[in-house]
This record gives sequence, structure tokens and C-alpha cells, in this order.
Amino acid sequence: MTTLLWIIAMILVLGALAYLRVSLLTATITAAVVMTAGWTLDVVGPISWIVFLVVALPLNISAFRQNVISRPLMKVYRGIMPEMSSTEKEAIEAGTTWWEADLFAGNPNWKKLHNYPVARLSADEQAFLDGPVEEVCRMVNQHQVSHQLADLPADVWQYLKDHGFFAMIIKKKYGGLEYSAYAQSRVLQKLAGLSSELASTVGVPNSLGPGELLQHYGTPEQQNHYLPRLAKGLEVPCFALTSPEAGSDAGSIPDFGIVCKGQWEGEEVLGMKLTWNKRYITLAPVATVLGLAFKLRDPEHLLGDKEELGITCALIPTDVEGVETGRRHFPLNCMFQNGPTRGNEVFVPLSFIIGGPKMAGQGWRMLVECLSVGRGITLPSNSAGGVKTAALATGAYARIRRQFKLPIGKLEGIEEPMARIGGNAYLMDAVTTLTTTGIDLGEKPSVISAIVKYHLTDRMQKCVIDAMDIHGGKGVCLGPNNYLGRGYQAAPIAITVEGANILTRSMIIYGQGAIRCHPYVLAEMESAFDTESGQGLANFDAAIFGHIGFATSNFIRSFWLGLTSSRFSNAPYSDKTKRYYQQMNRFSANLALLSDLAMATLGGNLKRKERISARLGDLLSQLYLASATLKRYEDEGRQTDDLPLVQWAVEDALYKLQASLDDLLDNFPMGLGGALRVVMFPFGRPLKRPSDVLDHKVAKIMQTPCESRNRLGKGQFWTNSEHNAVGIQEQTLLDIIASEPLHDKVCKASGKRLPFMWLDKVAAEGKALGVLSDDEVSLLERAEIGRMKSINVDDFDPAELRPEVVSTTSQERAA
Repeated sequence: MTTLLWIIAMILVLGALAYLRVSLLTATITAAVVMTAGWTLDVVGPISWIVFLVVALPLNISAFRQNVISRPLMKVYRGIMPEMSSTEKEAIEAGTTWWEADLFAGNPNWKKLHNYPVARLSADEQAFLDGPVEEVCRMVNQHQVSHQLADLPADVWQYLKDHGFFAMIIKKKYGGLEYSAYAQSRVLQKLAGLSSELASTVGVPNSLGPGELLQHYGTPEQQNHYLPRLAKGLEVPCFALTSPEAGSDAGSIPDFGIVCKGQWEGEEVLGMKLTWNKRYITLAPVATVLGLAFKLRDPEHLLGDKEELGITCALIPTDVEGVETGRRHFPLNCMFQNGPTRGNEVFVPLSFIIGGPKMAGQGWRMLVECLSVGRGITLPSNSAGGVKTAALATGAYARIRRQFKLPIGKLEGIEEPMARIGGNAYLMDAVTTLTTTGIDLGEKPSVISAIVKYHLTDRMQKCVIDAMDIHGGKGVCLGPNNYLGRGYQAAPIAITVEGANILTRSMIIYGQGAIRCHPYVLAEMESAFDTESGQGLANFDAAIFGHIGFATSNFIRSFWLGLTSSRFSNAPYSDKTKRYYQQMNRFSANLALLSDLAMATLGGNLKRKERISARLGDLLSQLYLASATLKRYEDEGRQTDDLPLVQWAVEDALYKLQASLDDLLDNFPMGLGGALRVVMFPFGRPLKRPSDVLDHKVAKIMQTPCESRNRLGKGQFWTNSEHNAVGIQEQTLLDIIASEPLHDKVCKASGKRLPFMWLDKVAAEGKALGVLSDDEVSLLERAEIGRMKSINVDDFDPAELRPEVVSTTSQERAA
């Protein structure tokens, strides 16, 4: 009996040491203490001590361990894992890791998450949102943009240039606004809620474009020339990366340049002949300066010994002879300026390379670093802004529109999609805030930017579909009062661009995350193929044994957290969010364990098992989305009225995570899924999707003017102005709610149950009965006008449906 108890004690101690991730030396000393206790109890004999020492001593003598254990392991490792290509290395090294690395490590530090600073706007940034951003929103008539002009009006273009909308990222010393990433996000959210054309036009120059590249890599001469002109709107920039043959696989662009000598402004200079054929380039039709990515070759070795210099970025004025721009694409009736650009053997000096000739061949790293920032801001912010506006607009419409003598928002079939819209609006705003916080802290989060690009554009598309279903004919019939139709048409654009969502999920998120976020894999890969520094073996030894300890810990953590349903794990709060933190502890350990097992069983083939990678990426992604939601709840003062939104968002994210984990176990390599399921889900799947009761609470918030609803739609364009259908409808919502007791008063006085329609007639009857004041009569009459405007759809003379033929070109309107 004593022996059994000692064995159990030893197992528990070793398990606790692994769970707590103590060092190898600490674990060895602790195990020795337990062995000594066993010796005193006469349950441990000399043979047991010999076995213990034979195992423990070699592991703790570094020279022996490196040469006898790690050296053979390194040879095996090299055979399993292919050496990274230079392109892969540049992509991996370009970004940084942040909070996502904690989530990947199996033991999230929640205190660290909540200690990140709360995102704030400066006084200047808030004034910009309240002033120029509000004003340009007033100026835009979306129906005119999308149906009549096929472009933003000339006065809007000029307003954007005059007020620095293209200069949000440019430093003040060059005349720019130098706004934070968080401020850029809030601007784009507000614009996107009104017009995707407006948001795209402003977003692109402030993300991946010449301004961003020039500030980081440009020569002083390039910066001093271009940045002030970009800040003042004297130059309209675009960046040409994508080719017909190279979409998501941007590294395979066929466009090229040849280093050679040629004539430039009457003199022979060293330059390059550029040949390109680009597509899908935003602002290309109206751009005055073209950022161009191409592969540079030096066949005559005019720059050095290398013939293939690699991807290079240059700035080309579009008035250079041979540069072709001006034609437009027609992306799903979304009228932002987007089109092709071409050039055939266009000669320009080497000084046109961003950063000068010394930056020839450095373009891929430049692009990856800048894209990791821009991709984390523009499309996610546009998506969040669109859904936030759709959430409140849908809530207002569902409260105003009646069927079966009830506001349709009270019907349970309507509450379900409404809850998806409202919960996602809360989550998406939270995610953009946390992501831009990281960027403002100096991070270049390549993994996070891929996560938020994929998941927020995907959720946006699904929310727009839900909103269209609720609006019915109101969403289907286009016109000035339709605030959904064009966004519905344009939603696939966000899904497609900046890395198609299918490939982002299946290749990029986990492909980068497994290497960047894992605490040991990158170090193993680098040290295993390090043949020059003399430290390769020592570094590999440290990494591989750290990795073994890490994997052991995550196995124990997964087993214990599964067995206890994670109820004893750490959580920063004991309120209704406690279980969310605990469940995320569990899933974080599962992710870390499954990652190690997938890499161990598949090795270098893991990147070709895209569905395995996609599901692993889903685990990391949903953990990030859920943690951003909890961070928002904390930052906003833990408003208990917002709990339904928080609960819906987190429960939806974790339920999706569980579904991906379930699918992953069903398809795990080498048939290990069954055994792993026993470890991770010993009592079955623990989570359920958000309940009907929770759906009801979220839908109610969306339909009821209150502080929670205000926070849900914070920062959007709600002004009751001529062309803002959602702003007009917001006022109607207030009028309708105020009219309901007046309607009841007239019904009671008349002894009839009048339908809630023709409120002007109800007002007249109430006035005749003497139960309504003049102000109350006016309110009912105004409410009826707004009600009919909200539920009616636009109709046209047939001639009006023919797009207006505008004689001036887009370039002239934009000039």
C-alpha cells in the first residue's frame, strides 16, 4: 500500500511540475527529493536510484546531452524539415509576434492582456472625426456615386485632398496628420458605414502604398519630394502588386525589370527597363504616382555579381512615357477607382527604386512588413464599420417594420439573425481595437493581420446576408433609401483581396503562426541549419529540450483541464466571464499540444495538409477573437448591460473553435484523433452555441435606444441628414417608440383597436377626441412620414435606371 501511494505521489508531483513548466534542473531536484522520501519509506531501492541517475544525469550534463542525444536528433530533424527558402525566411522575419503568441503557448497570461493600454483618440483625432469625417459623410450621396457618377463627386475628391484624408499615416514634419492606427481604424469604420467607395478610397493610400513604404525605406530625397505632395493631395498614389498570374501568391509575380543604361532627361544614366501587367489596383485609374513591385534582373552585372536580384519596389510617375493607366475594372457595382496598369520596357533611373539602388531586391521584405500593418487596419476596419452600422440600422428597421401586428424584431425567427449581427458587431469592433493597439505599440503582427483580415471580412459577409434576409424587399430594391444593397454586392471584394480568404485560412494563418508563435520551432529550424556560427548544436539542444518540456506540459495541461473542465484554472475575474477565461485556458493548451503532434507526425508535409493547418489556425483565430472581446469588456468598465453582447460573441467564437477542434480530431494524422479526444473531451464536447434567451437579449438591445446600443454603434455616421438613410431612420425609431403610447391613448379613447399604421389619421382622430396635444399630433404625423420612408422602397421612371453618361473622365473629376 505504501508503495502504491508513493507511486501515485511521484506521478502527481511529476505531473504538477510539467503543468507548472518548471526547469529541467528544478524538476530533477524535486524528483530526487521524492526518491529520497521513498528511500526513507523503504519503497525505493538501489536499482530504482540507478535507473533515476542514468536518466537524470545525462539530461542535466549539457555537453553529454548535446553530443549523445541532440546531435543525432538534429540529423533526423534536418531530414524531416526542409530548410526555409529565402522568401520564406523574409516573410517569417518581417513581422512580430504579440498576444497571439501567448494564446499559442498553452498558458495565456490574462493579466498581460488586460494591462495593454486602453485605446484612446487624441484631441486632434477626435476633432477630425467630429469635423472633416462627419462633413465628408454629409457630402456623399451613395446612390449618386454608385448609379449616376460611377465615382465620388469632384467636390468630395477635393475635400479628401484638402483635409488630409490621404495623409493620416504621413508624419507631421512632411505635412501629414500622423494619426495612430486606432484613429485610422475609427475613421475607416465611420466612412465604411456609409460608403464602401469612400472607405476604400481613403483606406488604400493609408495602408499598403507609397506613403507607408517611403516613410520606412525611402531615401531622404524621395521622402522630401513625395511625402509633402502626398500629404497635400497633389499626388494620388497607388501600389501595383497583383498580376493576373499572381494573386494570393504575390511572390510569383512575373513582372520584371532589366538593369541597363539608357537615356533620361538628355543624359545616359544607369537605370532599368520595366515590363509589367497588373490588375485589380485600387486608385490606378486616377493615380499620379505608381508604386510598382517587380523582379529585378542584372544580366550584365552592372550592380554586382548577382544576376537575379529579387523583388524590388519602385515609384513611377504615371506621366512617364509608356506607363498605361486610366482604364477601370467593374468590381460588383462598387465604384471605387480600381483598374489595370501596364508598361512595356519603360526605362527609368535606378533612383526610382524606393530606398535607392541599395534596396534593389529588398522589395519582398518591405512588402511583407508593411502589409502586416495595413492588412490589420483597412479591411478589418471597413468590415467592422459596415456591420456596426448594419446592426443598428437593422435593429431600427425591425422595430419600425410590423407584420402580424407586431414589430418583426419580436419574432423569434428574426431574433436569431439579429443576434448574429449584433454579437458580431460587438466582437468585430473589439478585434479592430485590440489589433490597432498592438500596431500602435510598435508591433508588426503578421499572424494577427491574417487572422483579422480573414475572420472579419468573413463575418461581415455573413452579417450582411443576415441583414438582407431581415430587410427583405427593402434590401433587394436599390435606390437612395437602400443602405444595404451595395454593401451586399461588394462584400465578396473584401473576401477576395489582400490574400483570398480560402488561402489565408488554409495556408497563411497557421503557416506563419506555427513558426512565429511557437516558442521553440523557429529556433529549432534556424539552429538545425546553422553551419556557420559554431553555436548551432548548442542552440538546437536548448530549443529541442525546451520543446520536449513544452509538449509534455501541454499534454498534462490538456489532460487535467479536460478532466476538470478547466474549473480550477486561472481567471482574472469571478463574475460571469470567469468560465470563458477558463475554457480558453483549456483550448490554448489543446492548440499547443495538437500543433506539436501535427508537426511531429507530418513534419514538412504539414504545410501541404491545408485542411489540418486551417483547423489549427481556426483554434488560434477564435481564441484571439474571444480574448479581444473580453479585453473590450474590461476596457469599457465591465458594463453589465453589455453582458449579452459579450456572452454572445465569446460563446459563438468558442463554439466555432470547438467545432474546428472536433473536425481536426476526426481527421488527425496516424489515427491519433480518437486517443486525443479521450484526453481533451473525456466527458464529451463541453460547449453549446449561444442560447435562444441570449439571442433575445441581443436583439432587444439592437431595437431599444439605450447606452448599450450606443456603445454598439459608437463612432458611426448617425446624423439625420439628407442623404443618410440610416440617420433618418434612427430619428424615426425614436419617433415610433414615442408614438406607441399615443396610439394606445387614441385607441382607448375611441374604443377601437386601431392598426399601427396611418399614424397621421390616428393623430387626426386623437385631436378630434381631444386626447392629443398639438405637439403629440405633430409627433404622430412626423412618425408616419418616417415610418413610410423606412418601410417603402425606391421606385423610378424607367429612364432614370439608365446610368447617367458623364462626359468628363474620372481623372478630370478627381483632379
